[in-house]
Amino acid sequence: MTIHGKHTIAKLAVSTLLAMLFITGFAVTGAFSAKASGISPESTQFLGKLSNALAEIAQESRPAVVNISTTSTMTMAESPFGDMFNDPLFRRFFGEQFEHPGHKQQHYQSSALGSGVIVSDQGYILTNNHVIKGADKIKVVLYDKREFTGKVVGADPRTDLAVVKIDAKDLPTIPLGASGKLKIGDIVLAIGNPFGLNQTTTMGIVSAVGRSDVGIADFEDFIQTDAAINPGNSGGALVNDSGELVGINTAIFSTSGGYMGVGFAIPSDMAKSVMESIIKSGKVIRGWMGVSIQNLTPELAESLGLKGKKGALISGVENGSPADKAGLKRGDLVIMLDGKKIEDPTSLRNQVSSAAPGTKADISVIREGKEKSITVALDEYHEKKVEKKTEFNNVLNGITTQELTPSLRDRMNLSADINGVVITNVGPESQAHGLLQPNDIIEEVNRTPIQNAQEYEGAVSKIGEKDTVLLLVHRNGGSVYLTITP
Repeated sequence: MTIHGKHTIAKLAVSTLLAMLFITGFAVTGAFSAKASGISPESTQFLGKLSNALAEIAQESRPAVVNISTTSTMTMAESPFGDMFNDPLFRRFFGEQFEHPGHKQQHYQSSALGSGVIVSDQGYILTNNHVIKGADKIKVVLYDKREFTGKVVGADPRTDLAVVKIDAKDLPTIPLGASGKLKIGDIVLAIGNPFGLNQTTTMGIVSAVGRSDVGIADFEDFIQTDAAINPGNSGGALVNDSGELVGINTAIFSTSGGYMGVGFAIPSDMAKSVMESIIKSGKVIRGWMGVSIQNLTPELAESLGLKGKKGALISGVENGSPADKAGLKRGDLVIMLDGKKIEDPTSLRNQVSSAAPGTKADISVIREGKEKSITVALDEYHEKKVEKKTEFNNVLNGITTQELTPSLRDRMNLSADINGVVITNVGPESQAHGLLQPNDIIEEVNRTPIQNAQEYEGAVSKIGEKDTVLLLVHRNGGSVYLTITP
């Protein structure tokens, strides 16, 4: 819209002001009195108080929300022959690693924007892992426009949280609230830097709590809100009506990339636990029980005599694990842990992981129709580096596999009777390219059942260079036989 002349601008400004005053019920003249507009004084006073309260909360919280910008270096190959060597058809024949004498490595700078929340006056800032992941340089801009270089204290991809430190003191902070007390319908404010716009505040309500299976992180217990969250809000603050930090804004659900009324925030209870562990140890220390768990579907509940029950169904117990030592068994339904109800596998996974190693957890299970109490001494969880690409002189060369761990079994929602190794990548040079695919589970090799990575390597090492291989593969909920020929 184009506006011509000062007079037109003045008229527009006055019209806008009068419209605003009319909506809020304040009298400019007698014609705009609350009585004339039909708005009662009580309503006007109530809305005025609400407006003032929200303004106070925003004013107190905004100084503790920072802008985080990162710079990463990306390397790309430049060819004097143009894009010929990057052509997919060329690489299909000559391989992804093909290089020629004229190749030059070009370095490019990639930038990204996000938000963070100052949680300590000593310079500790909470943000999302995906905001700072792979960053060569982190710049933190405070509310008062001061700029600092940020240093990553530690990050936790499994919750998508990270802690950044800046060299500053006496900083404004937001007090941590108890996200566990949030109720659906509670008013919340989302503060951050969407699209690089500094210090934007939006208001909404808590739409849901305990959201999981969103696909953002391994440990999910999200707060869902309709407060507008957009790109750049990641790592920003979700604040309750007491001005307390109850969540770290993380993601949106969108088909267009923009706001659609569904945003997710990591609850402050989880963020606090992760942050304290990172600051103290440089990493997140989690409790571990050693079980595979799955949802109790209506069909399973019917067949196991657990109709009308809720909980986490144990589908497997790792040998020598704390669960194994305590006597937990496959088929047990975990319904309570330390006095807290277990509604589903997510709640059990989150509670166990947040407990300190060495904690004695009192667990209630239903076994063969009877409730039983079991005490489990939790151990420390250790991330297993199980992905492995082994070179073989046969048709299964070029395949990268991973051990089927309990956590991976949970994420893939596999039943206890599915065993084998998971394919994570099939190289273009492999004879199996186009036949096997990531997330396939190899259950048998030439009729030999596979239980783990060691058995897989043993079976594949016996295959000759010109041998055809028969595989039993679990894919999309069913098992199929496939032959790989040389």
